[in-house]
Amino acid sequence: MHLGILKVDSVRDEFQATYGDYPDMFERLLRKADSSLRVSVYDAQHGELPAPDACDGFLITGSRDSVYDDLPWIPPLIDLLGELRERRVKVAGICFGHQLIAHFFGGRVGPAEQGWAVGVHRVELVRELDWLDGDVSGLSLLSSHKDQVLDLPPDAELYATNSFCPLAGFTVGDHTVTIQGHPEFRTEYARELMGFRRDLLGEQVYQSGVDSLAQEVEQDKMGRWLVNFFRGGIANT
Repeated sequence: MHLGILKVDSVRDEFQATYGDYPDMFERLLRKADSSLRVSVYDAQHGELPAPDACDGFLITGSRDSVYDDLPWIPPLIDLLGELRERRVKVAGICFGHQLIAHFFGGRVGPAEQGWAVGVHRVELVRELDWLDGDVSGLSLLSSHKDQVLDLPPDAELYATNSFCPLAGFTVGDHTVTIQGHPEFRTEYARELMGFRRDLLGEQVYQSGVDSLAQEVEQDKMGRWLVNFFRGGIANT
């Protein structure tokens, strides 16, 4: 399977030597579930976009930008996503990618009244999907966002929710899946990122986020589910 990663942000220079860039994080995550996976990276933030048939599926990374910002690289990316949707090519949207798909295909995104979500957040899974396996009652992932999906696109179906972020994950048909959390993050990177943003977050949010890092995080489970999604179901083992 050949997966294209649509990169829409970069890890800060001072963290890259330790953690790599966002595509590196995703590649490590997904290759843990499927070592045969072939990955190509496209720097969509700097205008590098693939042909719609270049890969078997595509994943949109997170970004520090907001989907409603007037940025020159967003409209061409939306054009590509529209073409992928018409062709029913599989697409996964993570954090910013989740919001991007919602915002530009009939939903609504904006700052959350609750403020920043950082640290470990658990969502309840409210639908059965053929690419889920193992414990499907919920999923705990690291989060880092101040925007949320406020209204789903009309053709979307919710599958992940919690009280802080009610619209935390949705699907569109069998070709699109999104999640607000960050399965590519590891605990130490989340700790460093919160430390860098401590003043922005405020002491209460920062401390709550750091304290939450003692909880279990299920990155590998979501990595496996993403591979299952791109493959069209649970692999027989």
